[in-house]
Amino acid sequence: MEFHLQHADGQARAGRLSTDHGTIDTPVFMPVGTLASVKGIAPRSLMDEVGAQIILGNTYHLHLRPGMPVVRAAGGLHRFMAWPKPILTDSGGYQVFSLASRCRVTDEGATFQSHLDGSAHLFTPEAVVDLQRALGSDIMMVLDECPPAGVSAQRAVAACTRTVQWAERSLLQWRRTAPCYNHEQALFAIVQGGIDPALRLACAEALVAMDFPGYAIGGLSVGEASEDMYATAGLVARALPPQKPRYLMGVGMPRDLLECIGHGVDMFDCVLPTRNGRNGMIFTTRGILNIRNKRWETDFSPLDPGLDAPTSQAFTKAYVRHLFQARELLGLQIASIQNLLLYHWLVEQARQAILDDRYEAFRQAVQPQVSRRL
Repeated sequence: MEFHLQHADGQARAGRLSTDHGTIDTPVFMPVGTLASVKGIAPRSLMDEVGAQIILGNTYHLHLRPGMPVVRAAGGLHRFMAWPKPILTDSGGYQVFSLASRCRVTDEGATFQSHLDGSAHLFTPEAVVDLQRALGSDIMMVLDECPPAGVSAQRAVAACTRTVQWAERSLLQWRRTAPCYNHEQALFAIVQGGIDPALRLACAEALVAMDFPGYAIGGLSVGEASEDMYATAGLVARALPPQKPRYLMGVGMPRDLLECIGHGVDMFDCVLPTRNGRNGMIFTTRGILNIRNKRWETDFSPLDPGLDAPTSQAFTKAYVRHLFQARELLGLQIASIQNLLLYHWLVEQARQAILDDRYEAFRQAVQPQVSRRL
């Protein structure tokens, strides 16, 4: 993997990330395909209409179902899900702490029971690297400890210390193992530390000294105020090497992307556009609408006049509302595609604005527009 920083406008950055499965222009938003599927959207639609450059899978979920023997037999995750472009896999640490029952964390790793059948599992930093080798993702994430917002200072320090120790073990395992499918795999570290500036900087400093190919900012969008999230993301981004990609995990609303791009973040992922779309919240260039509202019943204007994509132009608000009222699955698919179209339009426009040295003006003009409730 190679990252080339092409231009900076203030803290905002435009770059290019090269992998064996393709090149990614940054800033970039990664649709979440937790279970080897971006829910309700075929890979061809993601590529041809949405323009997705990279998607995300989750090690915890894929380990439990379908399991590594199946993925290995298929020839890796790319072949299994018919996705030829880059894939990033999350380590599954967040899911271990948030989904699994009876989770017990020690310096060795995290022991947990599956949320599916109660079976017992152990995730160590080494095991998680091995699992991601078997998946064959282009970018792998280290196992980290992500405590919830509001924990005690002592608990936050302990989690941060363990995250750094686990990162070192992950890096050693990555260096002494080989890819399974003849393409290179990069490993990203994850900076933790809550919203404590000193703890965040200490974690970043320790991880930067290990010289990972890339760095993520974890443990945000877990209940803290938006301003705390923005300040923390900016603080960490400035502490990371400028020649390495920076990935903010699990964020967020359109306004969050625009704010954090301005703070120097290159990569984003979040389930929000597809999950909220399936629940009737649709993001457009003119604002956010609840498609279930009666006001759209006879609105025969395009779903999003500001985008020229087929889904945005061909389907009317009235039709999509009807699909939701009738519980037709097509409605969920249209809403999910539209939301991803909007997110990808945002990062593409942001990238061009950075290259043109007008990012702040772009943010100030677009942010209120896409954030208002219609």
